[in-house]
Amino acid sequence: YQKILEPLRNKLNNAFNRQWEEWEIPREADDKWPEEAKEILARWWAQRIARQKEIDASIAAKADYEYLYDKPYEDNKKVRVAGPFTVESISPHRVLGVDENDELIDSVGDTKEGYGQERDFAQMILENLKTAGVQQAHKEDKINFTSITPWPGDLICAEGRYTEGDEDSAIEKRAAIFIGPEFGTVSRPDLVAAAREAGDADFDVLITCAFNYDAHSTDFNKLGRIPVLKARMNADLHMADDLKNTGKGNLFVIFGEPDIDILDAGDDQVKVKIKGVDVFHPNTGEVRSDGPEGIACWFIDTDYNEESFFVRHAYFLGANDPYKSLKTTLKAEINKEAWATLHSDTSRPFNKPKSGRIAVKVINHLGDEVMKVFKV
Repeated sequence: YQKILEPLRNKLNNAFNRQWEEWEIPREADDKWPEEAKEILARWWAQRIARQKEIDASIAAKADYEYLYDKPYEDNKKVRVAGPFTVESISPHRVLGVDENDELIDSVGDTKEGYGQERDFAQMILENLKTAGVQQAHKEDKINFTSITPWPGDLICAEGRYTEGDEDSAIEKRAAIFIGPEFGTVSRPDLVAAAREAGDADFDVLITCAFNYDAHSTDFNKLGRIPVLKARMNADLHMADDLKNTGKGNLFVIFGEPDIDILDAGDDQVKVKIKGVDVFHPNTGEVRSDGPEGIACWFIDTDYNEESFFVRHAYFLGANDPYKSLKTTLKAEINKEAWATLHSDTSRPFNKPKSGRIAVKVINHLGDEVMKVFKV
């Protein structure tokens, strides 16, 4: 068909001094066109349609069919173990107001209460931090601030004060507060720089608040004498303007790093035993290991590539009996021996990683997670 179509296209281009490609040739001729040009256009489209019909016939005769279902039939005999997966995202784009002259509206110049006011992100975080405090695995380990004041630092934006110890022997401590980006991830170099700044300003502890931390920052917990407490901010803070600042929600949660032992299993294999999670106790200022009863589930990437975490082993602990809950949900008997390998604080043996690293991810009953990389 190209031997016929190309000469016809060239004749059309020469007639109108144009450089039309196939997809640019008009569908219908204009009334002002000469009769010869109209005839060339009609012949070109006749050949073009004939070629397309031949292509469609070839596809229909040789291509495999695939049926797509947008409304599947329900099968009530099957039990759904996990719910439908959804991905929620909050747009990072802000909408700026403009007036009738397409100029930005100056919110500072407007004096009406509640109109044109947009709180600074760091200010909003500090207000919620003062009210909610920093929650940990146990309620008695919650850090309640007596005061939070702005701090003129490069990375540290505020100074928080809290008491350490019992009421009779309470000592006031100064915490440097570092707030991560509203839309982004905090990296290890950011934490190191903030910890150095906290040490130079003679703070007692560094508390970082961020929505996400990269994998390399997970095992960074101390710089010199300065403990680094990484608090993960609840995603609800993205919509803090629509939430009541009651202090009852777990908006800032510190989840310590996993405490594990790597055991030799023979035949060039290893096993991982999780002993608990290291938790900071503000009453004493110490970091102690919490038992495995505070862990809901834990996962192992047996060959971590330093880019993505792949769940190759999954284990479920739980304070109650998760076996009973699973049995009730599935309405069936579960193989106890198979379940015993999953309901364990010690992993099954696996080959030593080629990368020389494994990664362990732990999730507590509040849904908070932490990951740490170990060399093997």
